[in-house]
Amino acid sequence: MTMTTVVTASPEDCYALISDIEQYPQWATDVSAATVTQSDPEGRATQASFRVEALGRSAKYSLAYDHSGAPHRISWKLVDGDVVKHLDGRYEFNPTAEPGRTEVLYQLALVLAVPLPGFVKRRAERRIAHTALADFAARLESGPAS
Repeated sequence: MTMTTVVTASPEDCYALISDIEQYPQWATDVSAATVTQSDPEGRATQASFRVEALGRSAKYSLAYDHSGAPHRISWKLVDGDVVKHLDGRYEFNPTAEPGRTEVLYQLALVLAVPLPGFVKRRAERRIAHTALADFAARLESGPAS
């Protein structure tokens, strides 16, 4: 599942927000807890654990992060999870022709541990991607955290 939006911010500001993982519960609707468990020498999260409340269920999982494309890309892969078997994705931040605006691409590949019909899985992916992008854009464009 891939979705895009355009925000009024630089790629650097986009990357700064999305790489500040421990702040996710303050602005990401479904994230109730986020803890960085490993960091690189630059202080960027290389592994983090999450608790989410979505679609009437609670889930826990850990992700490993790749910052090699920073500040224009951040990607992740599932390390482990209780109700997810696969949760890989990425954000890409590409400047637009209009100064001060950035196209944000969000890509997610999700496989739940419980079998679901294809249309239910696609609906869940769409909801997760839409919510992630909407929450991200709203927090980014609301200004500095208070």
